[in-house]
Amino acid sequence: MTTPASPIASPLKKTALNATHRALKAKMVDFGGWDMPVEYPGPGGGLIAEHLAVRTGVGLFDVSHMGEIRFLGPGTLDAIEQITMNDARRLKDGQVQYSALLTPEGTFVDDILVHRLSENEYLLVVNASNKDKDFSWIQAHVASLPAVRISDESSRYSQLALQGPRAQETLQKLTKTELAPIRNYWFTWGEVAGVPDVLITRTGYSGEDGFELYLPSEGSATVQVWRELLAAGEEFAIRPCGLGARNTLRLEAGMPLYGHEISASINVFEAGLEHWLKLDKGEFIGREALVAVQVAGGPKRKIIALEMVERGIARDGYAVLDLDGNQIGAITSGSPAPFLKTNIALALVPAPVAAAGQAALDQASAGQELLVQVRANRVRARQVPLPFYKRAKR
Repeated sequence: MTTPASPIASPLKKTALNATHRALKAKMVDFGGWDMPVEYPGPGGGLIAEHLAVRTGVGLFDVSHMGEIRFLGPGTLDAIEQITMNDARRLKDGQVQYSALLTPEGTFVDDILVHRLSENEYLLVVNASNKDKDFSWIQAHVASLPAVRISDESSRYSQLALQGPRAQETLQKLTKTELAPIRNYWFTWGEVAGVPDVLITRTGYSGEDGFELYLPSEGSATVQVWRELLAAGEEFAIRPCGLGARNTLRLEAGMPLYGHEISASINVFEAGLEHWLKLDKGEFIGREALVAVQVAGGPKRKIIALEMVERGIARDGYAVLDLDGNQIGAITSGSPAPFLKTNIALALVPAPVAAAGQAALDQASAGQELLVQVRANRVRARQVPLPFYKRAKR
């Protein structure tokens, strides 16, 4: 009897900057099948330094693992309206919209950004680990719609995220495109560091001002723009930043992460993302189930924000308990918050628990206390408002 051969693991995919990250001694990890930097060690470096650079100056991320899906043709808007929860009809040319692909149960296939390039052309940006799944799901749900062509454009693009209060000053050195008039969640096309036809969007995943740049992945353009951005940001103490800081920044800003605050088992109301849900726009996948949730009195669970009162870090998956020690929920994301200098978490708990805590916050009193099972210890935590961090208007 022969022993079956072990399956051969697929090689990790690499961005155009892979050699650059390794030359910078980045700590590399397998992230959704991609070989990606989690942090850049060195004197005064690491995740905390990267996080603080974005909050106080500027940081540069390689997020080329994200997926891009293009819709083209006169049937495009109808297709996007059918498969997304937000109302794409409200978009104008050059505008970006946060939205999501939903299951028929009103839970998440993925959260996405929708870019309106023109009347009949849109670009959807999806999460890296979901790209293949999302593309297949989209194809399956719009196959019957006429006059729309869908293509996976992910291999064509590299994506860089320049984030922080000095992002505009840094990028402006490398482009003749006037950046100040670009409003949040809008975009334009321009030349950056000698590279033409760069899609420049005022978007990000850090809670700070910033830009995301979509560049041709072939050739030296990505490396060229990366190096020139780092040089342009030297006076602002720019740092290359990895996925570790990207996660702590988005958590401080109260932004959801797929597989944590949003998933195939968490619906839009439970995730607290109903602001982007447009039930009045007409039929779309997931609408019927979400209307039923409303009719039934709302969701049975809700995401809440917690700040640790006692020493301890609430990690993903840890149990949340009431003060009598009964488990009532679980941590979806938890980490130290480098800028706020405290330990924070998001948790999924019963809706009555969330409502009681919110009522206390609405009355300007201290939020209700709960317990988090941190290994062998039960550590006190307090419900607080979201987001944990909100950047000052400038």
